[in-house]
Amino acid sequence: MVVTEALQRTQDNLAIVIDERAMACVHGDSGLGKTLSVNASLRELAPAETVRVQFRSHPYLRDIRGVLFDALELPGPKPIHPLEFDTLLKDKLSERFRVLVCDEAQWMSTECFELWRHLWDDPHTDIAIIFVGGANCYKVLQREAMLSSRVLLWQKFEPLTPAEVMAVMPVYHPIWAEADLEIILLANRRAGHGNFRAWARVTVLAVRALKHLKRTTVDEEVLAWVCDRLGGQEPA
Repeated sequence: MVVTEALQRTQDNLAIVIDERAMACVHGDSGLGKTLSVNASLRELAPAETVRVQFRSHPYLRDIRGVLFDALELPGPKPIHPLEFDTLLKDKLSERFRVLVCDEAQWMSTECFELWRHLWDDPHTDIAIIFVGGANCYKVLQREAMLSSRVLLWQKFEPLTPAEVMAVMPVYHPIWAEADLEIILLANRRAGHGNFRAWARVTVLAVRALKHLKRTTVDEEVLAWVCDRLGGQEPA
């Protein structure tokens, strides 16, 4: 993991959210480091208070209640009736402060968002909520006026700029520390596109390419070997 401007901004934003017992939304395209940045920040800010939950696509209310029940390590059988279940969750969330992290938030329905709002609005619960989601997460949450009006901070993740790529990639892996900056920019144009997940694939294959081609430094031939195996990449 390398420190980027987005990671630093995430940590600053989440510090505010924790202090204010507020809600936040961290959103952006896949592979840009949203979840990693949130998790890394919370390991620094609230390691003992963080509760992470993630759901399959389009969860039902019972899924959210059930996952929270397990994540909060509540004893006994799960309540059958929703009112009883919500009371149990609120009682647990009133015992001490917790940060609830909901990943892939864009999959949730209005009813599910209303449950999160209900838990946060309760005067006795002591929680902050962080929604993390893909590119359309912002639009999905904005449609939920009752919830979005309560979100204190919105942070959008963007692809790394070429300048950031030149600064970050040499720290990310030793093969890029030894490569010319022009080669790093070429790799970004052809396959990386400022996306950390894409750069991880490029790096894995580049390491193998160096061994296969018996090279010590990434050059255009190494990149050609990598891009040929990635497939679907645009020429520089």
